[in-house]
Amino acid sequence: MKNTTILLTLLLFSSTLFSQTIPNIDLKSLDGTVVNVSEIANSDTVKVFSFWATWCVPCVNELDTISEVYDEWQEETQVEIIAVSTDDSRTQKRVKPMINGKGWEYTILLDKNQEFKRALNISTLPHIVVVKNGEIVYRHSGYSPGAEDELYEIIQEHSK
Repeated sequence: MKNTTILLTLLLFSSTLFSQTIPNIDLKSLDGTVVNVSEIANSDTVKVFSFWATWCVPCVNELDTISEVYDEWQEETQVEIIAVSTDDSRTQKRVKPMINGKGWEYTILLDKNQEFKRALNISTLPHIVVVKNGEIVYRHSGYSPGAEDELYEIIQEHSK
């Protein structure tokens, strides 16, 4: 009986420890509109927050690759990709020209002070956070070609 109680306590603690919600943080869009990330995330459709920076080559490669299939992903799953720029004050002026040049159709948010990044304990870029109903269902750091296929499988799984 004692072992069962200990096991149940550990299971409850670990599920609380590992399940995380999106924090209530305001960011700005490229046009200066204030957007609350927890309001975006609290939806029954899957949202993918992609943390990136203009100086991060793997980040740009990942977003370029996803851009090629994004229309299909949206049509099949209604997923929304939110590209969260973590560029600081020195590199922030590069964000808008890069977006315009790439033609990415993502929602772009600016995490100027990296408050959102810190709140999610993200230490490396690129970093993907998949959310449904305000709860984080998947996280991944780094990018290598083909990683978008795994991401799409996760999106499909949670879009049902």
